Amino acid sequence: MDLKLEAELIAITKRAGDAILEVYSSDFEVENKADESPLTQADLAAHEIIATGLARVTPDIPVISEESEPPDYDERRAWSEYWLVDPLDGTKEFVNRNGEFTVNIALIQGGQPIWGIVGVPVQERIFIGDVEAGKATLIDVDGAREISGRVMSQDTQELVVVASRSHGGARLETYIDALATRVKSLSRTPVGSSLKLCVLASGEADCYPRLGPTSEWDIGAAHAVLRAAGGEVYQTSQAVLTYNAKESFLNPEFIAVADASFGWWSLLPDIPPLDAS
Repeated sequence: MDLKLEAELIAITKRAGDAILEVYSSDFEVENKADESPLTQADLAAHEIIATGLARVTPDIPVISEESEPPDYDERRAWSEYWLVDPLDGTKEFVNRNGEFTVNIALIQGGQPIWGIVGVPVQERIFIGDVEAGKATLIDVDGAREISGRVMSQDTQELVVVASRSHGGARLETYIDALATRVKSLSRTPVGSSLKLCVLASGEADCYPRLGPTSEWDIGAAHAVLRAAGGEVYQTSQAVLTYNAKESFLNPEFIAVADASFGWWSLLPDIPPLDAS
């Protein structure tokens, strides 16, 4: 991506993060959307900053945001590229004040995220993934440095699995228990929001099984970071996760991995059926 545009997007992400932190430090109210997910003024303030900023710097590229009404699929299916935005992913983490919430902006081309930025306002960190350049970057108080996922091998006996703080369930526990029987040692790292994919990208964990609902905007930006760092997100069918390929924005269940070159399907167990208890 053009460095000038990237700098603009970093600035937009920081402004959105500052707006979120202003609400975060206040006695904010929480509403419920139609799907019962929480909504705060921080979500709306960040959305307005990002939508306005993207319209200014890339007026010809359409935007899909969690906090706006999307166009019909008949219209957006013809788009060659678009911005996919989640102004505040991890609203439950925001409400619980654990700091693990993120600002997410992804550029989608041909059904795949090719560039993404994930801001972590409380931690003062920004992850950037440029898939075409094959470069993932972490910017924090110490400056900018390139990151990459952990490399697996057939001899790997220790596995670090990322698990959700807010979503889990019996099927996930069954799956992780089965995976633990296939390695010498398995440890779990609980993380909230799209940070789970960034933890993979920064070399802190190996895989993230998501057996439950997510939406495309929840993971698009972090998916780009992970891809740029050498990882990938696979559907349970073993196909790469795609975007804007159907009317619904809901993702299928998936497995995110830090090392896309490894033969994961020889190690991973079968997915438990939906009626598993």
